[in-house]
Amino acid sequence: MGRPTTKVDLLEAAHSQYHKLQSLIDTLPEGDRHAEISFSVSFLEKNKEAHWTRDRNLRDILVHLYEWHCLFVEWIRANQSGTGAPFLPSPYTWKTYGQMNVAFWEKHQDTNLEDALNLLDSSHKKVIGLLENESDTALFSKGHYPWTGGSTLGSYGVSVTSSHYDWAMKKIKQYMKQK
Repeated sequence: MGRPTTKVDLLEAAHSQYHKLQSLIDTLPEGDRHAEISFSVSFLEKNKEAHWTRDRNLRDILVHLYEWHCLFVEWIRANQSGTGAPFLPSPYTWKTYGQMNVAFWEKHQDTNLEDALNLLDSSHKKVIGLLENESDTALFSKGHYPWTGGSTLGSYGVSVTSSHYDWAMKKIKQYMKQK
């Protein structure tokens, strides 16, 4: 399936990828769920993105997803209430959001895996609830919500759900492959 362009496709992709992620986690032996994630030097030489070294266990990956859900939920709530807010909180920008991701990582170093799983499940449901309340037009028509800039609410929705879940699964699978 390509990138969703309708509400039905967006919700289907979000549900499908979330369930795939949960199934992948369920297949992990208990020890691997709590193990430190590391990647080989040769892999890291080819894959320079900061997340490959930032996230050191399953919890780190899950709370990253949770925090991006929170960004999405708060962004919608603020803008629909008339407060007006950018997607990324101050002082972060799209050039510096990597620093925000590190701040999320630091914030959750005392969060345990069970809590991370529960936080993610709860935030996923909130995101889905918000998406379900929108029409196709509201989700995928540029300019419908001025606060989405040159993008659409649906595009942001895809990014914080199915695309992000796919990112998490690739990361977990890469770890399991190298283990």
